[in-house]
Amino acid sequence: MIQNLKRRLLGEKLPTDKLSEEKFNVFWGLPLLASDAISSVAYAVDEILWVLVPAIGLTSYFWSPKIALAIIILLLVLTISYRQIVSAYPNGGGAYIVAKENLKIKYGLIVGASLSVDYILTVAVSISAGTAAVTSAIPALFPHRISIALFFIALMTIGNLRGVSESSKFFSIPTYAFLITILSLVIVGSIKSIGNGVMATPILSDSPVTFGTRAVSLFLLLRAFSSGCAAVTGVEAICDAVPNFKEPAVKNAKLAYVLLTIAVIITFGGITYLATVFHPVPNSQQTVIAQLAASIFGKGIMFYIIQGTTTVILAMAANTAFAGFPILLSIIARDGYVPRQFALRGHRLGFSNGILLLAIAAGTLIIVFQGDTHLLIPLYAIGVFTSFTLAQAGICLKWFRTKPKGWVYKAFINGLGTLITFITVIVIAITKFLSGAWVVLVIIPIIVLSMLKIRDHYSRIAKRLDIPNDRIERLKLSSKPTPYVIIPIQSLNVMVVKTLRYAKSLSNEVEVFNVETYEGEADKLRKKWAKLKTDVPLVIKQSAYRDIVGSLTEYIESNEHASRHGDFITVLLPQFVVAKPWEMALHNNTSLFIARALLNYRNIVVSLVPFQIEEKSELYKDIDLEIEEG
Repeated sequence: MIQNLKRRLLGEKLPTDKLSEEKFNVFWGLPLLASDAISSVAYAVDEILWVLVPAIGLTSYFWSPKIALAIIILLLVLTISYRQIVSAYPNGGGAYIVAKENLKIKYGLIVGASLSVDYILTVAVSISAGTAAVTSAIPALFPHRISIALFFIALMTIGNLRGVSESSKFFSIPTYAFLITILSLVIVGSIKSIGNGVMATPILSDSPVTFGTRAVSLFLLLRAFSSGCAAVTGVEAICDAVPNFKEPAVKNAKLAYVLLTIAVIITFGGITYLATVFHPVPNSQQTVIAQLAASIFGKGIMFYIIQGTTTVILAMAANTAFAGFPILLSIIARDGYVPRQFALRGHRLGFSNGILLLAIAAGTLIIVFQGDTHLLIPLYAIGVFTSFTLAQAGICLKWFRTKPKGWVYKAFINGLGTLITFITVIVIAITKFLSGAWVVLVIIPIIVLSMLKIRDHYSRIAKRLDIPNDRIERLKLSSKPTPYVIIPIQSLNVMVVKTLRYAKSLSNEVEVFNVETYEGEADKLRKKWAKLKTDVPLVIKQSAYRDIVGSLTEYIESNEHASRHGDFITVLLPQFVVAKPWEMALHNNTSLFIARALLNYRNIVVSLVPFQIEEKSELYKDIDLEIEEG
């Protein structure tokens, strides 16, 4: 049933040799990997105005374009820098690989932890913002925003589990639809602004936000800048996923960066310009884009188209994280700093474990923060700007060390980027510290320490299991005496007889073990065993505390046969298997608990002897019992 459901939801399982087909070109790859950065314009302007309007009122609309220009300059520097990283590291991994190879491993882990936090927050913020767009258009849905957000995450998870090829086509169309509607909004709004002049009053006169009259300060502008930096998050995703592009992968990834930058400049710059003209007021009930659309187009069909595409792109923007996070995690897993399960490809050749982890973590954040974008934003940018800083510092050192052609220009760009993003990290850490940035500053070191502990574990296990080449040649696989076999049973039945036959084929020294949990319980077993006519002894131990596993392990530990029969005692556990999986829940499954407990013992070999229960099978057919006639 589970396998059928999996095939229906995710499609047929793909063989490994189809991996080369699970790649995308620029047209489909750009929206898949850049949807986070493109969609950020839907809330980046809101975040700038949330800082400025309550403090300086209408003066906000004078300063917001200047802050937007600074963010666009930052985006240009990042784009040039990451194009250089794509050329230098075409196998993906982005900032993590750059920091690990050019700085120290701990800086690579800081980048890995920072980007992991950022990807999780990308999903939480994008889905929350998309839900806000829904509730802006239909206010009656506001109380159900968390359920709507979790539904979007479930949809994204299923889409990505279906594979890169399908998800790129499924999630790309909404990105292009959003770009078209935003361009329409910017063009029509600009035409109206030229004809009508600048509006001097806010769109929402009944807004709960108070218009402040404080003086403009550098600290205030830096706070607004740090909030607006959400517009450049997601830039690293293309660099992380270079191998997912079709050949020539490097050329396609670099072209995607150019198109991404153009799209963000036009949309983010356009929305900022319209905000200076129409004076939208930030509030939790209606987004800036919703206010602009209502003012420019009215509450007609175009308003709902814009809200619909904004909702979808904000939800789909989370796909940037779904595309980048599993790849990043798989690379770190291959280095041994996160569980190796994250390096395994799943049903449709995607890194399914990373996708599921991302969905669970983001869903938890949405529940904890009640799907409020404004509460999540302070946690958002510090992680990604930490990775920006270390990546650019690493690639800058690489240019100084290798001195390739044009290295001075490259080092200057990366050095400038390092300085700008480092200052931005400090600004975000200071201005957003009490608003929630402290949480990220605590979580990232915890994740890094966890990564180091995981690596230490893998190193210890590998060291313990390794056999040096010079010792392999001297090893002798000498035979050992036949094992002593113990069969724990509850009663004498068909599957016990099958297990006995198998045990006798392994060794001449076999015994059967039973735990009597109350007096007289084993009497029936004794009578049946006496009729069996076998030389296999039956050992019965009483347990006043009804502890079957404990009684067995205590008996094995006190058993003297281990010293006479080599290193091991073999425990064979009869286990029946029913036709319908849910029926297993109706049984004690004692054999499975015994097997798990005995795994902790050094000199015990545990084997399960399966017996399939089939309702229509012929009695005794599976074990071919020899029954005396007459």
